[in-house]
Amino acid sequence: MIVPAGLVLLLALLAWFLFKPKTRAVTVPSGARAGQIILAPCTEKINGINYAADCGTLVVSEKRANPVTRLIALPVKRIHSGLSQPAEPIFYLGGGPGISNMGFKPPAWLLAEHDIVLVGYRGVDGTPKLDCPEVSKAVLGVGSDLLSPASLDGLGKAMSACAARLQRQGVDLAGYTIPEVAEDMESARIAIGYERIDLLSESYGTRVAQIYADMHPASLLRSAMIGVNPPGHFYWDPAVVDAQVAYYAALWKQAAGAAAPNLLEAMRSVNQNMPKRWLFLPIDPGKVKIIAFSMLYSRSTAPIIFDAYISAAHGDTSGLALMSMAYNFMMPNMMTWGEFFAKGASADYEPGLDYRAALTPPEAVLGSPMALLIWGSVGRNWPANMIAAQYRQVQPCDVETLLISGSIDFSTPAQFAEQELLPALHKGQQVVIAEQGHVNDFWGFQPEARQRLLTSFYDTGKADASLYQYLPMNFKPAMRFPVMAKILLAVSILLVFGILWAAWSLVRQISKRPAIPVR
Repeated sequence: MIVPAGLVLLLALLAWFLFKPKTRAVTVPSGARAGQIILAPCTEKINGINYAADCGTLVVSEKRANPVTRLIALPVKRIHSGLSQPAEPIFYLGGGPGISNMGFKPPAWLLAEHDIVLVGYRGVDGTPKLDCPEVSKAVLGVGSDLLSPASLDGLGKAMSACAARLQRQGVDLAGYTIPEVAEDMESARIAIGYERIDLLSESYGTRVAQIYADMHPASLLRSAMIGVNPPGHFYWDPAVVDAQVAYYAALWKQAAGAAAPNLLEAMRSVNQNMPKRWLFLPIDPGKVKIIAFSMLYSRSTAPIIFDAYISAAHGDTSGLALMSMAYNFMMPNMMTWGEFFAKGASADYEPGLDYRAALTPPEAVLGSPMALLIWGSVGRNWPANMIAAQYRQVQPCDVETLLISGSIDFSTPAQFAEQELLPALHKGQQVVIAEQGHVNDFWGFQPEARQRLLTSFYDTGKADASLYQYLPMNFKPAMRFPVMAKILLAVSILLVFGILWAAWSLVRQISKRPAIPVR
């Protein structure tokens, strides 16, 4: 099947949730001790501006509770503010798990008054890195359905094989938990010499921020969380996902009028009666659903998914085929799988829950395909190094905290932050931005309002959301998968014919050459 150029193009267009910055390799220096930091001047270029910075290595224990644990190394970067006496530094905690914490490019208005500090996440940044090539292969599934029992069993076996291999290599998987990450941040704070710091966290990073605040409240002044993930919510509930799709469907009907196709029923019908192929291209229902779920994270990409489903409901399944193929290029290397499982399972895994049964409701519109792929495979296949019970539930907190949520955030729904976390924050406040999705939407829309919101909070402890205006959903897709699929198919066919014509021409030229006489 010859469509590599088109799939590379699609990968670039869909890579909004796959930002994976390159990080420099760091190792434990000879003679280093736990808690030591080695920094040297460097330069950080952001939007064409060179900022003075320090780059270096933080040395920490792999498992702090183990007196004979080995040392590991994490990269550190401190980007300096232009002020001689800046306000509290801001430690950034990015999303994941399984994704680097070193790629954040802070806006100039944050650097105007604060140093920004990035500390690599153990297991994905620095040494060692918990790569799982076994999982990268198995996550492609077997047979015609990624979410079939056979595929999930295969992924589970790959998880087990990866964990066993890492342990044979000397990795203590019990050291790769969120509390240990929080302690890494505290070690960096102490080593650099800061009295108190602010936090800016996103998605998974908000869980790190919550545990950091539980462990070391005196070290923190203010904590801003974007796309808030309270304890227990690395698990996506199918009913909640379907309710969010229904919310979108109501907005769809409001925008398009009563004559518009029924979005909710179109998605339900297509997902429950997924065709096996478009022309000669296979359609894997599990892969289609996971791409759909991932692209519903953002208001910019959700309309592309809705358009593909409406087209499929009317008989054009080409967009689904493109989604199915895109999964194969995107998912295997989407994250550092060992770090992902180590931190996710140690925080939110429930041993007594039958995940496969809970995550496959028969009448689901979309359900929870990503949760089924992950939690339906973990089971006993990854070591159960559960973190302390106190960190698996919400704790009262006196740190000044701002929760920033989107009303259509499929990854971290706003109601969980409001109902479960906010009541425990004695100095907490929440801003819910209407018709906003996950973290990328926060950084992608209404820049003046975003700046006012964060700077007011870090300056005064009170978040000023007054510049936010209502942005109605625009359901016109920025691109159409059915159109792209047909273009890519046509290009592929032309490539095949071009190669055949070139080969035929070459053979014809050779056959026309005069024979060399034999003497």
